[in-house]
Amino acid sequence: MPVVHVYVWSGFSDEAKKKTIADITKVFVEMGIPAEAVEVIIHEVPKENWGVGGEQASKKLKHVKPP
Repeated sequence: MPVVHVYVWSGFSDEAKKKTIADITKVFVEMGIPAEAVEVIIHEVPKENWGVGGEQASKKLKHVKPP
């Protein structure tokens, strides 16, 4: 069934990951798909490896911290 890949900056808290997984699963459950059939994979990417508007996120968005 559905496999959802979520890319986030490194440093997401365990609580934020749990909430992300639960909330994405809930969307599919509301569509009639059993929760046990939904897979959510979280990929953590360092901000310096993430580009936004032609710049590294670590520079352009240095004031933004992961939850």
